[in-house]
Amino acid sequence: MSGALESVLGWRFAKPLLLTEALTHSSAAEGRRHAAPDNERLEFLGDRVLGLLLAERLYQLYPTAPESALALRLNSLVNRQACARAARRAEIGLHLVLSRAEEQAGGRDKDTILADACEALIAALYLDGGLSAARGFVDRFWQAELDAQAEQPLRDAKTALQEWAAARGRGVPVYVVLGREGPDHAPVFCVDVSIGPEHHASGEGRSKRDAERAAAHALLDCLGVSL
Repeated sequence: MSGALESVLGWRFAKPLLLTEALTHSSAAEGRRHAAPDNERLEFLGDRVLGLLLAERLYQLYPTAPESALALRLNSLVNRQACARAARRAEIGLHLVLSRAEEQAGGRDKDTILADACEALIAALYLDGGLSAARGFVDRFWQAELDAQAEQPLRDAKTALQEWAAARGRGVPVYVVLGREGPDHAPVFCVDVSIGPEHHASGEGRSKRDAERAAAHALLDCLGVSL
């Protein structure tokens, strides 16, 4: 399995155990006394490596863009959905190590599990071959995200939603944190946004701000408003 994934990645690991760890979900330890390390620590590192590489790429692609615009673009590239889409392009789900229960629950195609494994894999590449190895993966499997972003006007979802509500005299959108999941190093927030009693949607993100943006984006989609 690992050899097949290495062929897709175009990278042969000098330390194969890094790849195994990156693909091992925490559920794999269920019922095992001596389980292999899972990918949570690698995920922590990979999130930071991914942010650095994409920030570097955006800095090069948009030489005149202000910091605020670069930050908006970066947020849309490093969220859970973008990471999960990249994982599907790399076919990471086929190679995950899961518990039987998690596999039966569809874990190989869950956004959360795929996104975490994708970040862990980036960390494994970084530890095995440095930034150049990680950059090769990000350049290849995030190109579709960068292309899609370049074709669309950039607007902040929260600002767009507030403008929509104000134009119709609906007041200010209200954001409420519904919950927080995940380990301390990689929390996932769920936020609900509402405009009056009839319009509401929810979203998730690694920070409250990202979750609010995701919720605003979801509500704009429900309202048929394009960014």
